[in-house]
Amino acid sequence: MLAYEFMQRAFLAGALIGLIAPILGIYLMLRRQILLADTLSHVSLAGVAAGALTGMNPSVGGFAAAVVAALLIERLRKGYRTYAEVPVAIMMTGGLALAVVLMNFGRTLSQSFNSYLFGSIVAVSETQLWLIGGATVVGLLFFFVFRRPMYDLTFDEEAAGISGVRVRTLTTAFSVLTGMTVAAAMPIVGVLLVSALLVLPAALALRIAGGFLSAVVIAIVVGLTGIFSGLTVSYFYNMPPGGTIALILLAFLLLGIGLQKASVFIRRKRGVTEPSI
Repeated sequence: MLAYEFMQRAFLAGALIGLIAPILGIYLMLRRQILLADTLSHVSLAGVAAGALTGMNPSVGGFAAAVVAALLIERLRKGYRTYAEVPVAIMMTGGLALAVVLMNFGRTLSQSFNSYLFGSIVAVSETQLWLIGGATVVGLLFFFVFRRPMYDLTFDEEAAGISGVRVRTLTTAFSVLTGMTVAAAMPIVGVLLVSALLVLPAALALRIAGGFLSAVVIAIVVGLTGIFSGLTVSYFYNMPPGGTIALILLAFLLLGIGLQKASVFIRRKRGVTEPSI
């Protein structure tokens, strides 16, 4: 399998995005901003369409659109401070509508959109690989340098501001990083399943981990395992890579929840039946 160059690129792209997406998912879930990923993926689709129509590389167009949308969302939040979900809904509606309109201008454009809607990791180009690598490096550096301010900001934004954290600047940078990661993940699972890489490993990690650091480690391990397993299964059984990866991650989540509940049940049963000393 790894003798093929396209599979080598696929595994490399999966390894890169598998490092940063679960970490970002942890923060998004704790900050209750998981819909931000879906919004930016829809706007990124409009960027892909604009790039294809103007002769630009579609992946670069989607990357740029996601970053600009992240900045606009933070700008709109100033006018809707009480209703934090309104800017997200506005950008999601506008991005999806713009994508549909732009697709209408190119007759052959809608055919190539399948790879962006559902993902085509085995067809990852060198440009997409560089974008994924750049987003991963920037993301890892961001979370390493600002790990303490981001931790404070995630759990108590007001207290973080009082302690000297530049809340607005850090929040804007986090949104931009989210846009970069979402755009980078599109070639792997597509627009419709991009949340799977962010949500499912993080959801399992937060469910079974004993602390924040262990949750990050578990999320990365689950994400990488799901991506590598999905690529392997899709290669040998000729299945769509994006959907296969998402289903395996979902199976991991359900299995983890089931094992956790079984463990709790067994401990409670032992606590009732075992005689006290």
